Amino acid sequence: MLKPFADHGINLTKIESRPSKRRLGEYVFYLDVEGNIAEPRVQRALEALRNESLMVKSLGSYPRGEPA
Repeated sequence: MLKPFADHGINLTKIESRPSKRRLGEYVFYLDVEGNIAEPRVQRALEALRNESLMVKSLGSYPRGEPA
């Protein structure tokens, strides 16, 4: 499931897994990535992920701030 991000040059900054609370042995994964959902490479990676997953949901996308 991480391959689409590697294929599109997207850095993962956090990976977290939690039991799904539906079935024993089923997990939900939360990923933080460097990139904005408006970027074509991020859109392509998410589409590839959707083709291999039961569900993909974006919890937010925030533009990178300028360094202070």
